[in-house]
Amino acid sequence: MPDELFDHVSSASNAELAKLIDAIAKASIDIRVEFPFRMGVLEGGENKYGEQQLKLDEWTNRFLCDRMIETNLVKAVYSEELTQAESGMPDAPYVVCMDPLDGSSNVKTNNTCGTIVSIYQNELGKGSDQVAALFKLYGPVTTLTYTVGKGTHQFIQQLKGDPQFVLSQEDVRLPDAGGVFGIGGKKSEFNPALGKFLEGLEGRGYKLRYSGTMVADCNQVLQYGGLFAYPKPKLRLNYEAKPMAFILEQAGGSSTNGIQSLMDVVSDSVDARTPVFLGSKNLIEEIEKLNR
Repeated sequence: MPDELFDHVSSASNAELAKLIDAIAKASIDIRVEFPFRMGVLEGGENKYGEQQLKLDEWTNRFLCDRMIETNLVKAVYSEELTQAESGMPDAPYVVCMDPLDGSSNVKTNNTCGTIVSIYQNELGKGSDQVAALFKLYGPVTTLTYTVGKGTHQFIQQLKGDPQFVLSQEDVRLPDAGGVFGIGGKKSEFNPALGKFLEGLEGRGYKLRYSGTMVADCNQVLQYGGLFAYPKPKLRLNYEAKPMAFILEQAGGSSTNGIQSLMDVVSDSVDARTPVFLGSKNLIEEIEKLNR
């Protein structure tokens, strides 16, 4: 049976990048099998941010690192769960940044989580230097949404017969008006102008939907239009913000840290945090005006 995901990426970019993305995609079956055995079980340690690790966090990170390095296409993997980069082939063409299990705190309560991956040629750079970005959403079904800079495309994992990802939406586009919004953090941490803007969204017809998993909330914005926001600088620029910005901007949306596109933000630290606003262009423009 033809591999739809591999063929789709290969035709938009090249066979090497398609092989890497396909390997990341195919890891989904094994990851989901592990959920019931590791959900809510503490690993016993903390990650580099002082956050308590779950067994599933640590296992997923190790599993994905191994699957990517086995392709011989990855020079290094940077991850939220690693204190230093995992080394692969020195002359390999790609460097990867990832959040292996976004929303892992939701696993204990059987809510949605996902995986976020950012891919660069040779070395890390700005968001605009990414050659690909993708996220996997482990919902009622597993979906993979990716971009290589030629639109945003979504695949669904089909398990009957030969398991593979099949195309469900090509060239996903954010609707121009209406939709949903999800806001992380405490209202007391918002500046007054931003707080007033966010409070006014319901009055403009937007529905509040926030799950605590960035992947899930951004996927809703992709489908319905609207806004995902985490105004406090908590989310990581490289592991979460830049790849999701790339995906949403390629779907006709926009991104900002409140001042400039997340695709243009520069930081000396791979672990840098940033305010994050992602969604429909008109809403992002309004947010940036609040800071002028």
